Amino acid sequence: MRLHGGLWLTRICRPIQSGRDRQPKDLTVASLQELLAQKEALDREIENTKKQARSEAIAKVRTLMAEYGLTAADLNVKATGKVGARAGAKVPIKYRNTATGDTWSGRGLQPKWLKAALAAGRSISDFTI
Repeated sequence: MRLHGGLWLTRICRPIQSGRDRQPKDLTVASLQELLAQKEALDREIENTKKQARSEAIAKVRTLMAEYGLTAADLNVKATGKVGARAGAKVPIKYRNTATGDTWSGRGLQPKWLKAALAAGRSISDFTI
């Protein structure tokens, strides 16, 4: 044991064998397996703690909402609680090049085929679906 910062610490590492019986590869694998097992146990513990804290927070919020007579509408949130449910949803096509079949939704940069047609004097309304 040694004194470190006012605390007595004990050595938590296993002593390394010396001499011909020493097999560092086996020790390394065993300690790696032990560390991985400890990591998995810690990950499970962290997940359980997060779930517990979340359920306690939900219970606290429900208690406060009941105490003050609040509803989800009062909080200006959707009842499902899912934010950005439409993220990544397909946008309907607004413009089509009838000659090639190329399409554009009207969002983002104009495609090259549309820029070229507009530069050639055509109107964007010529491509409206």
